[in-house]
Amino acid sequence: MSTKLNELQNATVGMTVGVIEVLCLQPFNYCKNMIQQGQPLSFDPRKLYRGVGANAINMGSCTMIQFSVGGSLKKMVLGGEDRQLKTHEEMGTGIAAGVVSALVGSPLELIMIQQQRKGGNSVETFKSIATPNNFLRGFIGAAVREGLWTCGYLSIPPIVRRNLREMYPDKFDSDAKARVPAALLGGLFACYLTQPFDTVKTCMQGDIERETYGTFTETAKKISQDGFTAFYRGATFRYGRMVCAVFMMDTLQQMVGPLLYPNAFK
Repeated sequence: MSTKLNELQNATVGMTVGVIEVLCLQPFNYCKNMIQQGQPLSFDPRKLYRGVGANAINMGSCTMIQFSVGGSLKKMVLGGEDRQLKTHEEMGTGIAAGVVSALVGSPLELIMIQQQRKGGNSVETFKSIATPNNFLRGFIGAAVREGLWTCGYLSIPPIVRRNLREMYPDKFDSDAKARVPAALLGGLFACYLTQPFDTVKTCMQGDIERETYGTFTETAKKISQDGFTAFYRGATFRYGRMVCAVFMMDTLQQMVGPLLYPNAFK
């Protein structure tokens, strides 16, 4: 989310980056979701990419919102000043942008998870679950996760890159060299702080019949019966995806913006 672009331009960059990320990393998402719900894995590409349409719309629209809202909040915080955002400002704008995006992302993930469990296409799945009671299922977990995830990929990498280049200028003499450790730290932050919330959300959305999992609190209590580590089922696949995603999105947002809107970066 660049302060050099307006809201529409930031939204377009975000949507483009989000869709590219999903098309590359959807198998990680499938494996994570299945393990969290205790379902068997399949390496059939048709199953690995089941729900990819809903997820592409999800990530495209969520990233679009995150870039647009985040960019607007950054401009608001700066108030026209020509300076770098402070660490708490950078992180706060990322968290707020992520929470807003969950309003769109949570229902779309519900469609994807139902497809991954039961098959069918996005339209059929949407028709079968299209009630207000179902669409808001898992929203609390999604909001917390998206807030911290957005902070992890939009706010943490610039902070880490900037600090590495300032503290170790000889070793990190370019953004490209600082990007790998920034992605590792951003992915670590985004994954392990948010994993318990993501596990509760995924279990709730996989069980819309409410046969095993009820409310957010009831689901958390049910999962905790298997011990604290149960909240971290699928974390390996999620961390792998997040490191790749943070690296890709940190790189792509700096490439796609100037490519689509070269005049804004002159």
